[in-house]
Amino acid sequence: MSAVSSVLAAANPMSGAAKPIRVMIVDDAVVVRSLLTRWIETESDMTVTGSARTGREAIEELERCDPDVVVLDVDMPVLDGISALPELLRKKRDLVVIMASTLTRHGAEISLKALALGAADYVPKPQAGLDAAASASFHRELIEKIRHLGRRGHALWRQLRPAAAPDLPAAISPRRAESIPQPAAAPALSLRRFALAVPRVLLIGSSTGGPQALAALVGQLGKVFERAPVLITQHMPPTFTTVLAEHLTRGSGRRVHEPEHGEAVVAGGVYVAPGGRHMRVVRGADGPTIALGDDPAINFCKPSVDALFASAVESWGAASLALVLTGMGSDGTRGAQAIIAAGGSVIAQDEATSVVWGMPRSVAQAGLCAAVLPLDQIAGKITRLFFGDRS
Repeated sequence: MSAVSSVLAAANPMSGAAKPIRVMIVDDAVVVRSLLTRWIETESDMTVTGSARTGREAIEELERCDPDVVVLDVDMPVLDGISALPELLRKKRDLVVIMASTLTRHGAEISLKALALGAADYVPKPQAGLDAAASASFHRELIEKIRHLGRRGHALWRQLRPAAAPDLPAAISPRRAESIPQPAAAPALSLRRFALAVPRVLLIGSSTGGPQALAALVGQLGKVFERAPVLITQHMPPTFTTVLAEHLTRGSGRRVHEPEHGEAVVAGGVYVAPGGRHMRVVRGADGPTIALGDDPAINFCKPSVDALFASAVESWGAASLALVLTGMGSDGTRGAQAIIAAGGSVIAQDEATSVVWGMPRSVAQAGLCAAVLPLDQIAGKITRLFFGDRS
């Protein structure tokens, strides 16, 4: 068994008796279809029910294959992925679609547009000829996303996805938890008190589902921007974060950008960690500044939420407010521990409004949160905290 397969097998909590996730692969390259089929069929909790060379073939074969998840290539002949996406979702409303796109600006633009049209997520495909590490990362990310999103459940995903949206900021309408079928009762979460200090910075970490959640959130934080900087780490590769910042700028009317190394962190600034680099904050003679690092990935992530959160306490201490949004894994938990140790506060997105309740669950179940809230309640709560509310 390969190192990648060993990691994925260890992360698979599905029992052998569980119904496997049904996957359809749509890509014009036979080599890619064969490779993805081999990867997926190796996993005990998923199976390939069909494949197609074009978007048109995928639409025609959808009913016969009846997949839970479609891995949909962006660039194909006859009918490309972005054109096929709405047709696939019309034929099967509860379908989970994961876009597979190249690490280019075009790929990033199309991927974010696909999220606005109802795709669950995307995976960036490495270019031909890249090293084994890039292929291993793609393998791990693809399998993890199929597993987590496919397991999420049809009823929940139907509620998560919009009917249609022209651009990313309208992508996911926040839901109320009571409208969604709930999982079996989980242990009650232990919540902390909010810090007495008024926040002077907002730190946000997100992953799967994050672009949609950020789009819904950032436009509602106008009053916070007037008082403090906002720093965001979203798990994304290079170029994708650039395009994300542009989308958030258009949706919020506030300049959102990838900072330069050494750039001053000031109230009103909204900073997105560049893909492929960790973003930290260091305390300089004239105040906090951005430090971009090319050190190894943390929690398989680069940029890492832990890196941002842990670094912020040096500059803001107990006045640090962190928010952990939807995402797979546990990145952000160690950083949240550092914020709590410094006297700051942490908020997490709740399970019902998260595409994947991994990162927020990790901080919540670790007892680090002062609140666990639906997406549509987070902006209001944060604004009140910046204006002195401690409840």
